[in-house]
Amino acid sequence: MARWLVKSEPAKWSFAQQVEAGDAGTHWNGVRNHVAKQHLMAMRVGEECFFYHSNEGKAVVGVVEVIKPYYPDHTDETGKFGMVDLKAVRALPPVTLERIKREPRLAEMVLVRNSRMSVQPVTEAEWALVLELAAG
Repeated sequence: MARWLVKSEPAKWSFAQQVEAGDAGTHWNGVRNHVAKQHLMAMRVGEECFFYHSNEGKAVVGVVEVIKPYYPDHTDETGKFGMVDLKAVRALPPVTLERIKREPRLAEMVLVRNSRMSVQPVTEAEWALVLELAAG
């Protein structure tokens, strides 16, 4: 199974709101980048993603699970983009972008090399290291 990172501005949609959505989860819509779209299309039910607060906080703050695979995004008037559904799995102690950038073993992580990408893959080694950083 693949691992992912999804980004959201907490003022628009926070991890706390994701948790409040419960097991029913919510759709992850609004992606308007073709590379990010390809990542959404590759996601499979049961795969996990880091939930990253962008702009405010700039930190991995939780883990979410894909509960519905890619389908059309009802907010896209062009019909070109889609979304997946996610549910919260667990909160994490925040792992800031600054901390991630200081870890040499994460130098090749997409978040470090292209921090603007809203949906990105995470390798198993990167996943384990971020969880290690969260554990302190």
